[in-house]
Amino acid sequence: MNKDQFIALGISEEQATKAANASQEELKTYIPKHRFEEVSEENKTLKGTVKENEKQLEVLKTTAGTSEELKEQITKLQDDNKIASEKYEAEVKTLRINTALKLALASDTHDPDLVAGLLDRGKIELDDSGNVKSGLDEQIKSLRESKAFLFAEKKEETAPMFKGAKPPEGSAKTEAPTEGYAVGKSFAEQRNQKGSE
Repeated sequence: MNKDQFIALGISEEQATKAANASQEELKTYIPKHRFEEVSEENKTLKGTVKENEKQLEVLKTTAGTSEELKEQITKLQDDNKIASEKYEAEVKTLRINTALKLALASDTHDPDLVAGLLDRGKIELDDSGNVKSGLDEQIKSLRESKAFLFAEKKEETAPMFKGAKPPEGSAKTEAPTEGYAVGKSFAEQRNQKGSE
């Protein structure tokens, strides 16, 4: 939480500052949910790959044959492992791009998944930390022009407008007496003067 949120809860400004600083310090070790899910999915895929490799090794151990047959099996298994590795890398890249897109689109769109489906993921590049580096802004700009209904309107913060009764305009001739002055009496007198004119 930030300082303003703490103040809104009724905490004094000094305490809100201390609480906000403590909250920021605590969040430094926080792992965002999208990053956790990404690593968890990566872990599951790696475990599956390890199990597949163990099965392949067991098949290799039990196979009795000539060295030519073993060489062919090893070559086949190496090719299979290379294909599995490429597939894994592609899945991780897709997962990272999807996560980065959802984070980038969450605040500006009504439905981030729908907008993400309309984007060309091949043009989007990520930096090392998983944030969108390039390729997104151009596509978002063209989508904003062609399908503006998908995006939330940006509201600019303006000064609050106070509404209420307009105070009566007094005449420059009359000054309020300091002793025995009654506001109601003054309004009645002004009203009577305007009514008689």
